[in-house]
Amino acid sequence: MKNVLITGSTKGMGRSIAIAFANEGLNVAICSRNEQELLNFKEELELIDAGVKVFAMKADGSKKAELLKFAAAAEAEFGFIDVVVNNLGTFIPSSILDDTEDTFQIQMNTNLMPSYELYRYFGKTMANARKGHFFNICSVAALNPVPQAGTYSVTKYALLGLTRVMRLEMQEHGVKVTAVIPGSTLTDSWKDAVVDKNTMVLPEDIASAIISIYRMSTGANVDEIIIKPAPGQL
Repeated sequence: MKNVLITGSTKGMGRSIAIAFANEGLNVAICSRNEQELLNFKEELELIDAGVKVFAMKADGSKKAELLKFAAAAEAEFGFIDVVVNNLGTFIPSSILDDTEDTFQIQMNTNLMPSYELYRYFGKTMANARKGHFFNICSVAALNPVPQAGTYSVTKYALLGLTRVMRLEMQEHGVKVTAVIPGSTLTDSWKDAVVDKNTMVLPEDIASAIISIYRMSTGANVDEIIIKPAPGQL
C-alpha cells in the first residue's frame, strides 16, 4: 500500500486532497495545529476505507522543527512516503508597503519553507528509490502578481521557482514534481467575502486534478497545471 503526506490537511484544498487519496486507497499522514479538528478528520478518513491507515499528528507546519518531527513520525509509521503534497499556505491581503513587521516572515515560513524542507527531507530517499511524487500547491499570483497581496505574490513566485528547480533535480531519478496553480478557489481565504461558488474553483476540483495526475503512467509527468474559474478570476 502506498503512502501520502499532506500539510495543511484539515481545511480547504488539503482536506479535499486527503479525502481523495484515502478514496484512492493510500495511507494518509495529516497534521494540524488544532488537535480536535485533526482527530475528527482522522475518524472521517478512516470511515472511507477500513484498509486505509491514517496517521494524525498535532504540528504547526510553519515551524521547521515541528514540520520535520511530523515528517519523521509519518515515515516511522508508514515507511516510504510515496507522495508529498505541500498544501500549507496563508494569504495576507496587504501591499508590501503596508505590511506589518512580521508579514514577510509569516508568509515565507508558511508558503515556502515547508516545501523546501520536506523536499530536502524526502528528496534523496525518493531519488534512491527512483519513485515518488511531489505536488506543490502554488497560485496564479505566481504568474500574475496581485498588488493587493504583494508579499503573498512574492512567496508564491518563490514556490513556483522552487518547484521548477525540484523537477529539474529529480527528473533523472524518476521522481515526479508537479506545480498545481489554482486561481480563485473557495477556501477559508474567502470566508468573509460574499461569493457565488459557481464562479469559483472548488477544493474538490484541485483534489480531482491531483488524483488524475497521480494515476498517470510512470513515464508521464504534468509539470504545471493551472486551474482557474471558468468566468475568470475574481
